[in-house]
Amino acid sequence: MCTAATYQTKDFYMGRTLDYEFSYGEEVTITPRNYEFDFRYAGKAKTHYALIGMAFVAGDYPLYYDAANEKGLGMAGLNFVGNAAYADEATEADKDLVQVAQYEFIPWILTQCASVAEARRMLSNMKLMGTPFSEQLPTAQLHWMIADKEECIVVESMKDGMHIYDDPVGVLTNNPPFPGQMFALNNYAGVSRKQPESTFAGVLELDPYSRGMGGMGIPGDLSSQSRFVKVAFTKLNAISGDGENESVSQFFHILGSVDQQRGCCEVSEGAYEITIYTSCCNTTKGIYYYTTYDNHQITAVDMYAENLDSDKLIRYPIILNGEIRWHNKK
Repeated sequence: MCTAATYQTKDFYMGRTLDYEFSYGEEVTITPRNYEFDFRYAGKAKTHYALIGMAFVAGDYPLYYDAANEKGLGMAGLNFVGNAAYADEATEADKDLVQVAQYEFIPWILTQCASVAEARRMLSNMKLMGTPFSEQLPTAQLHWMIADKEECIVVESMKDGMHIYDDPVGVLTNNPPFPGQMFALNNYAGVSRKQPESTFAGVLELDPYSRGMGGMGIPGDLSSQSRFVKVAFTKLNAISGDGENESVSQFFHILGSVDQQRGCCEVSEGAYEITIYTSCCNTTKGIYYYTTYDNHQITAVDMYAENLDSDKLIRYPIILNGEIRWHNKK
């Protein structure tokens, strides 16, 4: 599954892990301002904000997993299997609502909205449709995090309608629905970054038996609920300076706390989820950083190094294999 998080130092960062058993061939993809989006129901957008993010490009159309626009607004879609539900067709009651196909939700928001506040207004007048991109690419069951430097929200389309939640921790995983993820933090109210003190019972003398016992009690399994708790604790306690290298490094450490290693999470016979990639986007500067399962060297793409007034997608295949740097061998 997947985990998304935000992080604020001098600049605002947003990123995610993509945990799955196979890759679709995703690429870092820049959509410039004059690339024409032909939305399934909402018409054409010939000029718009530029985007950068990770996408699977199908027939020259960027199917974004996560992205940020030039105004500093970011968005990520995460699996929400069993709970996501979309409209199959419009009704008479929907005539005043903008219909948006699920697969185009990220670009529909990011091409038009400069902030979460603007996204909220757009969401109040839209209906999310379950129309698939194609027969080969059926509709994914997702929910979404939308964030800027001021606030973060979670959007969930379910059988009982559209839900928009404030996300005060700036973290999202998969299931349960977001209120259940937040409620689980109550189970860890006593967890601290400090060395534990014995409060078990006054009749027992229990002493910490080693250094480094901060965070004692935080879950360590790979379930989505446990990953939410682990990343929320890690992010909210993480300390970083304002420099770019330090901030980016710390962000990768935060999401690295829930890396999935091949062999630990079997989803079917002989198939294992791994962390295919981890991303970190400096939404303030428009720089998209990533690592992959076999390449922990951070790779970066700067959207402002490209012609953002173009009408053609700019694509960078991700670098899957890393290199070992030798100190004493040529």
